[in-house]
Amino acid sequence: MRVQMHWWVALIICIHGAAATEQPETVKFDTGGLSREAFPKGFLFGTAASAFQVEGMTHGDGRGPSIWDVFIKTPGIVANNGTADVTVDQYHRYKEDVDLMSKLNFDAYRFSISWTRIFPDGTGKVNWKGVEYYNNLINYLLKRGIIPYVNLNHYDFPEALEKKYMGWLSYQSVKDFADFADFCFKTYGDRVKQWTTFNEPRVVAALGYDNGFFAPGRCSKPYGYCTAGNSGTEPYIVTHHLILAHAAAAQIYREKYQQKQKGRIGILLDFVWYEPLTRSKADRYAAQRAIDFHVGWFIHPLVYGEYPRTMQVIAGNRLPKFTKEEVKMVKGSFDFVGINQYTTYYIYDPHQSKPKVPGYQQDWNAGFAYAKRGVAIGPRAYSPWLYNVPWGLYKCLMYIKEKYGNPTVILSENGMDDPGNVTLAQGLHDTTRMNYYKAYLTQLKKAVDNGANVIGYFAWSLLDNFEWRLGYTSRFGIVYVDYSTLQRYPKMSAYWFKQLLTRKKH
Repeated sequence: MRVQMHWWVALIICIHGAAATEQPETVKFDTGGLSREAFPKGFLFGTAASAFQVEGMTHGDGRGPSIWDVFIKTPGIVANNGTADVTVDQYHRYKEDVDLMSKLNFDAYRFSISWTRIFPDGTGKVNWKGVEYYNNLINYLLKRGIIPYVNLNHYDFPEALEKKYMGWLSYQSVKDFADFADFCFKTYGDRVKQWTTFNEPRVVAALGYDNGFFAPGRCSKPYGYCTAGNSGTEPYIVTHHLILAHAAAAQIYREKYQQKQKGRIGILLDFVWYEPLTRSKADRYAAQRAIDFHVGWFIHPLVYGEYPRTMQVIAGNRLPKFTKEEVKMVKGSFDFVGINQYTTYYIYDPHQSKPKVPGYQQDWNAGFAYAKRGVAIGPRAYSPWLYNVPWGLYKCLMYIKEKYGNPTVILSENGMDDPGNVTLAQGLHDTTRMNYYKAYLTQLKKAVDNGANVIGYFAWSLLDNFEWRLGYTSRFGIVYVDYSTLQRYPKMSAYWFKQLLTRKKH
């Protein structure tokens, strides 16, 4: 591939900028037999992003601070002390990015609304400049034939409400989120027909309140470097409020807007597949516990109106209960569910005694393994947690189908990263990413062919961007961003998608 790399890179750098999506006709990629036609009619392909990671302009045009703005101010929290002040400046460059999506043949864009760009204090005063930004983005997406999939919250809870009543730990957060959602439905719902409430609420609860690795950085002393928190209770309280906030927003949408606007509402859940390390009964039970404590924590109440039985037994009275009224509101409160799926791990029973200090992760009573008999579960990407294990995607989708009544699903995130310090030439030649997408999409097609009700796929992500605590040391994009100039350069994986998504001429 070395010779090819040189002319590819030369070609892309010469063509430069947005015009770089003009792929030379002579180049044909191996799509492994995949094409638009291989998927059901109307199957959607898109890319995904979040406000905090791509917009920039965190302190301008009236936006208020979120818990992440405050969290990353602590030196050492983000690799190389990176900030989200500019990231890739989609706030000013959204047209360029939407044009890229269109030229690469994508159908949809999944983005989030920054709560504090609309309500700087979380409630009360509206920032009309923020409202205008999303109006402009939505209108331009529609102009270019791209369907907006709008997510209302991607980790960035308003700092003012965190200070006022400790954020998701307070029941007040349910009402305030519902009011924010109501405003968005009313303002954008004439054009937005695909809504989701939260992205990866489990990550908010677990990383924010069990090990303190994400904002707001709360945990019990043994489980992280936190100044306050309780890992045995707070993750469960936060999740309870997140589920109620989702259900309250869904109820508002259904009662006030859905009939007129004719849209749908869902939620986006992360799902790592957990494979038993051995065939022993103990390891099989451990893997099931891991699945219940991971995806079951959210989808079980949404489908069945209660937490998984394993969680009820293990967490006991630390796990809140839904009232009869809440069960009615929560159960069935989605039209579709998003599954974010990247990786798979082996799980074993560690045969350990109960910890002195309870914690959510401790409650799993499960050991993680990334190899079996000396063989890695899959090649590792740059992120230490991300192994390339395509068959895990198939198992996740079939599990949701069989355990939860085959709901309508979008595969709402999937991708892999390279190191942030790759040169432009190295970054553009992303054959590993191309092969990752080919293998995962092959497994997605297998799940669809076997009856999983999956209607769309979103690659994470269009652009290299701010990757939370990894800052700019991790690149997930199919488009390379030069962080000094903010110039966009489509990688080989972008051209691969362009070819895959080309519509056959009839």
